Amino acid sequence: MLLQKMARFFSSDIGIDLGTANCLVYMKDKGIVLSEPSVVARVEGTKEIVAVGLKAKEMLGRTPRNIKAVRPMKYGVIADYDITEAMLRHFIHAAKKMLPPRKRLIRPRVLIAVPSGITSVERRAVQDTADRAGAGDIFLIDEPVASAVGVGLPVSDPTGSMIVDIGGGTTEVAVLSLSGIVTKHSLRIGGDEMDAAICQAVKRNHNLGIGPRMAEDLKVEIGSAYPQDNEDQIFMIASGREQISNTPKKVKVTAREIREALDGPVRNIVEAVNSTFEHCPEEIAGDLLDRGIMLAGGGSMLRGLDRRISEATGLPVFLADDPLNAVANGTGIILQDVDRMAKAMALAVE
Repeated sequence: MLLQKMARFFSSDIGIDLGTANCLVYMKDKGIVLSEPSVVARVEGTKEIVAVGLKAKEMLGRTPRNIKAVRPMKYGVIADYDITEAMLRHFIHAAKKMLPPRKRLIRPRVLIAVPSGITSVERRAVQDTADRAGAGDIFLIDEPVASAVGVGLPVSDPTGSMIVDIGGGTTEVAVLSLSGIVTKHSLRIGGDEMDAAICQAVKRNHNLGIGPRMAEDLKVEIGSAYPQDNEDQIFMIASGREQISNTPKKVKVTAREIREALDGPVRNIVEAVNSTFEHCPEEIAGDLLDRGIMLAGGGSMLRGLDRRISEATGLPVFLADDPLNAVANGTGIILQDVDRMAKAMALAVE
């Protein structure tokens, strides 16, 4: 017992938003210290890690044959255990370098946010991977809970709060009260699905093959979930490969095309929000009529999404002040008193 207390005194607490697209690391008393893409580049034959994070993302689609840049997370869960372990080890060690020397020797306590819809086997995989990557005590928290805490919703109060967190691989919709989830819907649709829909639309409309980075640029620059004024005059030049001649080509893509391409994923998200609201107890439904819905995650920044959801549900919809960092900020707040919060929120611990 004494050794455990001493270890906790000398160790550090780290919160990790282990996302499909990006990984954010929060250190207690320091804030978010790392925010990098969830990408790893390695040599095919030897499996030697060449780069992790931003440097690896810059290699996507540009590596020689013997080097492969991959994203080890898919739909918010681990798709490649070895690469995820290497990525986690890299981020944990990078964070520990910011600590005083005496604290670097002790394994840190780690709080990891995971999609609420993953299975017990997938949860165990996250715990085992974090353990091999150098974590000490490992706590798991559902992403919508961390996100709700991160945006400042009063999740511990006896009133209902609704969060919609749209990440790269998943959309988490949850209604919370008294530090727990009342009803939820975890959808394996997010920013990646939107990018794929844009790639398909550009190929269908212009016979042009584009990569996910180009699709993401189109989504960010001119994408929307709700009709805009003069959207046929709003356009962006997309570059890629012409499918018949196999030669480089540039085409003009309009905002209307992108909105129509995104309609499928957006409609699924709206339906998930509606379904979650319909399963709320009457008292909490009444709370939401006053409090509304909070949007977080990178995908929530899509133009007009708040209006689309509001019209479909009849509820007021708000975009968080810092939607990209909501989950990571939530882990940081919980880390301030992780022992008490672990009991209050029934966090899984290894």
